[in-house]
Amino acid sequence: MSFDRYETLAALVPDEVITHSYVQDIDLPHGGGTLALITLDNGLDHTKPTTLGPNTLIELGRVLEGLKARATNGELAAVGITGKPYFLVAGADLSTVKSLKAAEYGSLMAELGHEAYNLLGSLGVPSFAFINGVALGGGLEVALAADYRTISTGANGIGLPEAFIGLVPGWGGVYRLPRLIGPAAAMKVMIENPLSNNRMLDGRAAFGLGIADVLLEPADFLEQSLAWAAGVLKDPSAVDARRAEHGTYTDTDWDAAVAAGRAFVAAKTSNAAPAPGKVLDLFEAGKNLTREESAAAECEALTYLMQTPEFHATVYAFLDLVQKRAKRPAGAPDRKLARKVTKVGVVGAGLMAGQLALLFARQLKVPVVLTDIDQQRVDKGVAYVHAEVDKLLSKKRLSPDAANRTKALVSGSVSKQAFADADFVIEAVFEELGVKKAVFAEVEAVVSSECILATNTSSLSVTEMAADLAHPERVVGFHFFNPVAAMPLLEIVKAPHTDDAVLATAFALAKELKKSAVLVQDATAFVVNRILGRMFGEITAVFDEGTDAATADNALRPMGLPMTPFRLLALVGLPVGQHVQESLHTSFGDRFHVSANQQKLIDAGIKGLWVKGEDGTETVPESTLALMSRGDTPSDSAAVLRRTQDALADEIGRMLDEGVVAAPEDIDLCVILGAGWPFHLGGITPYLDRVGAAERVNGKTFH
Repeated sequence: MSFDRYETLAALVPDEVITHSYVQDIDLPHGGGTLALITLDNGLDHTKPTTLGPNTLIELGRVLEGLKARATNGELAAVGITGKPYFLVAGADLSTVKSLKAAEYGSLMAELGHEAYNLLGSLGVPSFAFINGVALGGGLEVALAADYRTISTGANGIGLPEAFIGLVPGWGGVYRLPRLIGPAAAMKVMIENPLSNNRMLDGRAAFGLGIADVLLEPADFLEQSLAWAAGVLKDPSAVDARRAEHGTYTDTDWDAAVAAGRAFVAAKTSNAAPAPGKVLDLFEAGKNLTREESAAAECEALTYLMQTPEFHATVYAFLDLVQKRAKRPAGAPDRKLARKVTKVGVVGAGLMAGQLALLFARQLKVPVVLTDIDQQRVDKGVAYVHAEVDKLLSKKRLSPDAANRTKALVSGSVSKQAFADADFVIEAVFEELGVKKAVFAEVEAVVSSECILATNTSSLSVTEMAADLAHPERVVGFHFFNPVAAMPLLEIVKAPHTDDAVLATAFALAKELKKSAVLVQDATAFVVNRILGRMFGEITAVFDEGTDAATADNALRPMGLPMTPFRLLALVGLPVGQHVQESLHTSFGDRFHVSANQQKLIDAGIKGLWVKGEDGTETVPESTLALMSRGDTPSDSAAVLRRTQDALADEIGRMLDEGVVAAPEDIDLCVILGAGWPFHLGGITPYLDRVGAAERVNGKTFH
């Protein structure tokens, strides 16, 4: 049998959770004949995704061999493949893949997927994939290998995320997808979405791109799929016409898609990660390759990438941190202590407050009331939320009923008496300690004794904020990142008096809000902003010392950060950055540089250092330079990079010594989810270990 040669590979992973291939014969309606339906199921509950390891793929391959023999004997009219509820299949088992240390085993794994999938498209009878749920990576490639595809409107989590996790779509996706939906749309799925915080498609979006041939409702999805398959067996012409619409392109279209992809990768990663480049190389070459030739190239690329440090770093960041540690936050109290939250109050009605109100209303589906100092501000805040709901409705991310319900949940008031029956009140007012203390005093006077008071402060002391309250134990830091809807991190800040039930409620809320929470002890700027503050301090210091702006701002490119320091400062706002820097300087002294030059820009109303000219190039205007006083001791790029690495290693070492978080892994998780630290670097602490900064500064590594 052709799959026997993979048994040595399967023996390497005896603990694999096998996704079995269960087969049942179904008589298609309208005399369509017999369809053999494969259901991929790992036997676990619906929260545990199905994945693909060697044992799983061998079993699937052998099942398909048996079905091919039956088709040859005239027993079958078609073969279908679907998954257990909510999943087609969630891709390769990364735990298995990362354990394949030797290149020969990586190569076998790549070949095994191709051998199994190729059978699905060469059974001698039409094959159908019924995409009922998550279809990621190798899971989507299973569907692409079939002749026809249906998809449910309830399906979510659809994509080819390999560029994000350090691999390539190595089981035919890089070849099949552009031929199905066109090169520009394929580039979106294989490059743009993965490198945009691993964005996924839902069923409607996947159908819109042409990935599936028909869109069906979830209630009776399988029955509709089987009926549709019977119709296609009689007359496939409607499918052929739709495919011609999506899959028609020219060589020029293909080349343009590659060029756009390369520009996107350079902008997102500074070409510091190998996987996106490999995807593009395969894509570009694939224009003139046969499927067999592309498969060989895909196997070669997968074998290479599986051995790279960037892949193993990505698996640590993605699997060990985001998929595992984030779901079991270190130090979180027993969830049974959490209180029920039936109404939320938001103090303030500005942009951040509006974002918070929208998030709470959408995810918790409880009443949310905004307050501010006058009716005009309140009305503006509520109007902002309603406008954002309308945008979601127009993008079909909310149904009309859901949009109306969400709007109805959000109200406003000029009186904090509106919080009297709230269970959770969060302040989002000006970042000034006295203002926040006054707000909490007013709120405490009207809320129940059980009501939790949360602060969204980015840098101020939660302990000080609660110091004058009758019940300081009710106060917790609940620090979101901007934009609230998109950024997944929530720093939950524990002050010395914070009660365990309050903390447990905060973590339960974070989960309901679909955020990843990390427990942080109360220290100025917590984790992300403290680390960014140290980085900003070094970059502004070298600029003030006389390093030119281009060198200072681009020196950290080898880190592959999503944005250079000066551009990020301009985005968050120079006054905000300066305020955080001053708070850090007050708490920790001169290692946090406060730039007098930056204050001069703020005083002059200048928004950022770089200005884009009519030709698209960015420069620092002479008028801006003339405002500032700078030294004459410039540094080169290598010196700036090393200095910043050492500064970061020093600060993180101090944070761990202070017990700000439980372990280096929590620092890594915060910086990945809150600052866009690249997955291919595997977290900031292993990166600082690899470049020698931890040893240079602290005399020991973090891991």
